[in-house]
Amino acid sequence: MKYDYLIVGAGFSGLVAAERLCNEHGKRCLIVEKRNHIGGNCHDCYDEHGVLIHPYGPHYFRTNSDEVLQYLSRFTEWIIGNYKVKLHCDDREWSFPINLETFEQYIGRVSNTDEMEEWLSSQRINFEQVTNSEEAVLSKVGKKWYDMFFKGYTSKQWNCHPSELSPSVCNRIPIRTVKDDRYFNDKHQCLPKHGYHKLFNNLVETCGDRLEIRLDTDHSQISDDEWSEMIFTGPIDAFFNHRLGSLPYRSLRFEREHHADEDLLQPCVQVNYSSADIRHTRTVESKHITKQKTKGTTIIREFPQDYTEGMDPYYPVPNEESKKLYEKYRHLSESLNNVHFLGRLGTYKYYNMDQVVAMTLKFAKNIS
Repeated sequence: MKYDYLIVGAGFSGLVAAERLCNEHGKRCLIVEKRNHIGGNCHDCYDEHGVLIHPYGPHYFRTNSDEVLQYLSRFTEWIIGNYKVKLHCDDREWSFPINLETFEQYIGRVSNTDEMEEWLSSQRINFEQVTNSEEAVLSKVGKKWYDMFFKGYTSKQWNCHPSELSPSVCNRIPIRTVKDDRYFNDKHQCLPKHGYHKLFNNLVETCGDRLEIRLDTDHSQISDDEWSEMIFTGPIDAFFNHRLGSLPYRSLRFEREHHADEDLLQPCVQVNYSSADIRHTRTVESKHITKQKTKGTTIIREFPQDYTEGMDPYYPVPNEESKKLYEKYRHLSESLNNVHFLGRLGTYKYYNMDQVVAMTLKFAKNIS
């Protein structure tokens, strides 16, 4: 039986595309996924100790889009995502993102917004035009805090100097002059009440027999005769067998550590490590945000690493060179009448979850 759509990848892009195509447009879809589960990097699961973890790194859902939240609310209830982060530097933990509390820690006394803004004004470096992530931070907080809070972490995360990265990388982190230590500014900050895995399973169930999913399957195993159109959510350069060259990505390695006698180990869900002497970039303790009541806790250390074939690509590397190469692949993709590229890897953009969902909903609306 021929499928209307072959969807490559069962992450947010692929699953949302399948749901809309099946339920809104009456299409028959086949999803193929290399891993043995759906959900992509947003997948969560219970570890061997019964702790609900994010095995591919933390996924903090947040959005300013009412449409995206309302859509996903069809498949899950929510709990408030109280995302708090500390940054470990100089043998102490700092309030982060930078806010008035950070400034008070730095000067060693109580302060106020006016004093902090005056101090920042004296530290900032002016640029005629901000062209990279180093300049983006220097123009906001100056060299002292750039060196303390951003330089080492960013260099470890991307394996290059911040001056080699697009301003968008470090501009993702807000700077505040009030006592607001939320990790994000978004209007809606929440987490699926029963886990991402439950959200994804609920979504799939709504599609009924219009959707088939094959796990542990590469799209090369599917005959062209089985489908009419394809939605590809993997790396766009891999789709074209790297014929124009390989786009750069960053990958990750994770180390888990369970503490059977601790309810919670960290002061918050995430602690960042800016020192170059500490190899990992962050430790994550998911119980802070899942609100799970269980004995023991698990923390996960995250180690960025260079991406090579056979690894999971996590982050497109946003610089001018990669942007130019992606544009060549995008131009090449436009010659294909029946293949559509979606998602962070398919469009080579450092998108958040809600942005991926919004992109896919927009794509589905334009289906005839």
